[in-house]
Amino acid sequence: MNIDLKNRRAVVTGSTAGIGRATAEGLARAGAAVVVNGRGAERVDRAIREIRQAFPECDIAGVAADLSTAEGAAALIAHVPDADILVSNVGTAYLRDYNGVEDIAKIPDEDWLSLFQLNVMSGVRATRHYLRRMVQKGWGRVVFVSSESAVNIPKEMLDYGMTKAAQLAVSRGFAEAVAGTGVTVNAVLPGPTRSEILGNFMASQAEAQGITQNEAEQAFLKSARPTSLIKRFATTDEVANMIVYVCSEQASATSGAALRVDGGVVRFIA
Repeated sequence: MNIDLKNRRAVVTGSTAGIGRATAEGLARAGAAVVVNGRGAERVDRAIREIRQAFPECDIAGVAADLSTAEGAAALIAHVPDADILVSNVGTAYLRDYNGVEDIAKIPDEDWLSLFQLNVMSGVRATRHYLRRMVQKGWGRVVFVSSESAVNIPKEMLDYGMTKAAQLAVSRGFAEAVAGTGVTVNAVLPGPTRSEILGNFMASQAEAQGITQNEAEQAFLKSARPTSLIKRFATTDEVANMIVYVCSEQASATSGAALRVDGGVVRFIA
């Protein structure tokens, strides 16, 4: 399959590292003009330099903006008023130990609200701007990067799971709203992935326990995700491959879907 995204402009939020970075590189490889986003100018500039070095002919730009705020979304839109592809990837999680319901009760309002603003509202704000322009042109792709935690809610990250489930509702709702226009809206659900956040967490766990990172990841899978079928963490490129495909012309019959790249963690066949 030859994915050709020449003459398409893609905005990838949260793309200085991890899944977002791998997605930006995958879209650049397919010929798209890519806009990288991150909160800090230094990381955005570094990502641009490195992607340009890897893909010298790529049209690459960047916007430093905190998309957890309406002001940050406005800054992104002001710099990039039009796009053919939006990958709403920016997000985070608060990784905690879980020892019972008392730990859930201790999660403060601030954690619930800040995660919702970043993980959900960042995508809502960007989508409601770019989607109208996509509909006018008769072509567009919006992809929300959710998580298997949306349907396999983790008790140790209940607030995170809530935001990822909300993304599925938002994604399906937007897809319904643009039915028949040539614009598709989908969600991709990664499982445990060696991305910046989880990868760094596993590295710190490994150091604290005096084991290798691979051993720490295997222990995590055994205790927290025992239903994994691949029995390892995915790479960011493996997740990005699905995202790039959904952004392509070849995926024109896929909309309103929740596409799992979870290594088989979620135990259902639908």
